[in-house]
Amino acid sequence: MRKSVTTVAVAASLAVGGFIASPAQAIAARYTPEGVCGAGYGRVTHDGSRDVAYRGVSYGRVYLLYNRAKQSNCVVTLKTRYTGSKTTASATLIVQPKPVKDTKQDPIRRSDSGKYQFYAGPVREYAPRCVKYSGVIISPDGKAAYGGRTNWDNCSTPS
Repeated sequence: MRKSVTTVAVAASLAVGGFIASPAQAIAARYTPEGVCGAGYGRVTHDGSRDVAYRGVSYGRVYLLYNRAKQSNCVVTLKTRYTGSKTTASATLIVQPKPVKDTKQDPIRRSDSGKYQFYAGPVREYAPRCVKYSGVIISPDGKAAYGGRTNWDNCSTPS
């Protein structure tokens, strides 16, 4: 009798919005961009997150965060699909180079990619200049979902 009461209580505690969440979904819900990036990082409010989607189906979300004290950006890609399964995911941050007279410099590119259960990143970089960011999540059958920002923005001090 005790076992069935516990099972009902656990199932009830995992119920969200009319459906039963899997244990992996319940664990994934505990991850936040701020928690992954660490103390002092806050979400960029202007264009600081994008859906990571394949043909209109969301696999997760990529977030851009900023730490004013360190002048550092952080990018993390959180999975909402295939959580708990190790699938390929990545988080990428690109920092605009400092203009140097008579010299063309390449942007600074930092990325974290691998087979992850819940998120890719954090990717952090000193970034007092403009940035771009992106995230990728690949399904078990090879469908790649993309999201991010391809134009330079959040220059100097993001708000």
